[in-house]
Amino acid sequence: MRQINQTQVTEFLLLGLSDGPYTQQLLLILFLGLWSLVTLLGNLLLMSLVPVDSRLHTPMYFFLCNLSLADLCFSTNIVPQTLVHLLSRKKFISFTRCTAQLLFFLIFGCTRCALLAVMSYDRYVAICNPLHYPSIMTWKVCVQLATGSWTSGILVSVVDTTFTLRLPYRGNNNIAHFFCEAPALLILASTDTHTSEMAIFLMGVVILLIPIFLILVSYGHIIVTVVKRKSTVGSLKAFSTCGSHLMVVILFYGSAIITYMTPKSSEQQEKLVSVFYAMVTPMLNPLIYSLRNKDVKGALRKLTTRNFPCRLGISH
Repeated sequence: MRQINQTQVTEFLLLGLSDGPYTQQLLLILFLGLWSLVTLLGNLLLMSLVPVDSRLHTPMYFFLCNLSLADLCFSTNIVPQTLVHLLSRKKFISFTRCTAQLLFFLIFGCTRCALLAVMSYDRYVAICNPLHYPSIMTWKVCVQLATGSWTSGILVSVVDTTFTLRLPYRGNNNIAHFFCEAPALLILASTDTHTSEMAIFLMGVVILLIPIFLILVSYGHIIVTVVKRKSTVGSLKAFSTCGSHLMVVILFYGSAIITYMTPKSSEQQEKLVSVFYAMVTPMLNPLIYSLRNKDVKGALRKLTTRNFPCRLGISH
């Protein structure tokens, strides 16, 4: 028995969100609907509209395209497997697939953290320094900021994944989660995890606390600038855009900080918090920036009116 317990783990059993069959069916319908109709179609719509409409060729929509790509890959890395496991009795995942899922989850999640900070800087320049905006936010600068966001996401994810999976995993292979996430994996390690936890905490400071500090500073300046202005219409528009962005920031960063930078809580609470930043926040991007955005709706209307009559065979 001792020899079996010391066997190197080759696969993990994901315990999932719930054991109840009715709860699993409800979660299946809910996640499938939200992911396919909102996250998948919404982000694909935004990514397809921006390149073809010249009115959307601005830094803000360039960053939104990058955010949509990160959101799409972020959720696709988790949701399809979760849906399959909700239909399965045995929810096994190989060590290799678990490694890949953890790595890509962190790449796209950390990139998203950096992009949200970049977008707050873009809004700060646009609202607080509108006359200098074209000279500051050039396309070269935008590309550099986007590239830096993706690079930082990759670097942080490699460090977190390395310090998580370099540990020996023997015996217990039951992950009390619905996907492979670093905190849930560290609990199963067969050795002291203090060094790995410290490394992940430091990476959290880099990719979570520093960006959210920059975001709060940017929006602090934005609020002061908007309040000083006399234009009520402009102020309401600015507050609407920034308020939506801040809502995404609070939900995403707040839930991620709870998971990665606070003392361990109950398993059910950790799962619930993970649902917010793994499934809920990726769908907020198309809801906030697509369905509520006048420019995006105008681009969609222009695209449909250009192509739809031809498909109907309307003659003049």
